[in-house]
Amino acid sequence: MKSFVDVHCHLNDEMFENNADEIINSFSKNDVKSAIIAGYDLPSCKKAINFANSYENVYATIGLHPNDSDGWNEEFEQFLINNLNNEKVVAVGEIGLDYHYENTNKEKQKQVFVKQLEIAKNFKLPVVIHVRDAIGDLIEVLKQNKHLLTCGGIIHCFSESVESYKILKNLGFKFSFGGVVTFKNAVKVQELIKNVDVSDIMFETDSPYLTPEPLRGKEINQPKNICYVIKKIAGLKNIDKNVLIDVSNENVKKVFKKIK
Repeated sequence: MKSFVDVHCHLNDEMFENNADEIINSFSKNDVKSAIIAGYDLPSCKKAINFANSYENVYATIGLHPNDSDGWNEEFEQFLINNLNNEKVVAVGEIGLDYHYENTNKEKQKQVFVKQLEIAKNFKLPVVIHVRDAIGDLIEVLKQNKHLLTCGGIIHCFSESVESYKILKNLGFKFSFGGVVTFKNAVKVQELIKNVDVSDIMFETDSPYLTPEPLRGKEINQPKNICYVIKKIAGLKNIDKNVLIDVSNENVKKVFKKIK
């Protein structure tokens, strides 16, 4: 199998505190070309940058996750501004909307989301978007702020409807898929994949979460496990695995222009 890119992982998570360096050093023997570590709050963003600065084949995205939107302040905004010119910081993310939990401050999430879209535009960077139980509002916010979407981006771990896919594609986004597509009960996502253009597909783990079958429930996820996602999607799309990897790697370069 050709080498692939994990466009969204959390090797900055405390679950990897003792073995992140070991995992990164094993990339080449596990067909991992490179990985993008996503930040979601100030400490995780700092760790993502440190990993990216330390390893040639690791990159970072930095941003404030919607569930942490109460943490938006001058310090965090200044942190973004001070670090987005780093050649290893390839996008603003993960940002977006998440209404999964009760008592969510939806308006605050929207405000923080739009502010980060503005910053991404100012730095000519793509965005990495998280959405959960909020697809209607997400689409509405993006449509209202279409002028800020000049550098595109990805919707990570995408699992919404075909209709939402088409709308977001027309807004300039591509989509990353992870272990969920391998789950036995993931019929909706598998049907979605059949309707997604190969030219819009990238791969991710969201590790340490969403470990794919057949490893689900047996170990925490890591970038090398994308091989199971690739195999599943290649089958659903009736396409050779290596062709799928080639197209995905080209998609990565188109969106994350800092990646070599």
